[in-house]
Amino acid sequence: MDTTRQQKVGRQLQKDLAEIIQQQGMAAYGGAMVSVTSVHVSPDLALARVRLSIFPSSKVGDTMKVIAQQSRSIRGELGKRIAKQMRIVPELVFDIDDSLDYVEKIDRLLASQPSAE
Repeated sequence: MDTTRQQKVGRQLQKDLAEIIQQQGMAAYGGAMVSVTSVHVSPDLALARVRLSIFPSSKVGDTMKVIAQQSRSIRGELGKRIAKQMRIVPELVFDIDDSLDYVEKIDRLLASQPSAE
């Protein structure tokens, strides 16, 4: 359970990271659309788990490699934005948010079921 402070910091980091990724553009990620769905911050605010949604899902592997390579520059840009608010810039750990894929799979399964009339 996150504290109120962790939630507030997480929302601000989510907003800032979304802007940073948007500024880099889709071309930087091989034409994939990357969205920051959530950010969970550790109690000491030193670690941030960033959940990313990537569309199309076929480009997840390549896009995650690019993001891993750029994580230092993303963290540096984040540091410039939050330098006045936070003492330390949290380490960023990027994860995949596959909830949209799960919803899509459920929709396909429901659509393929014969109606029970």
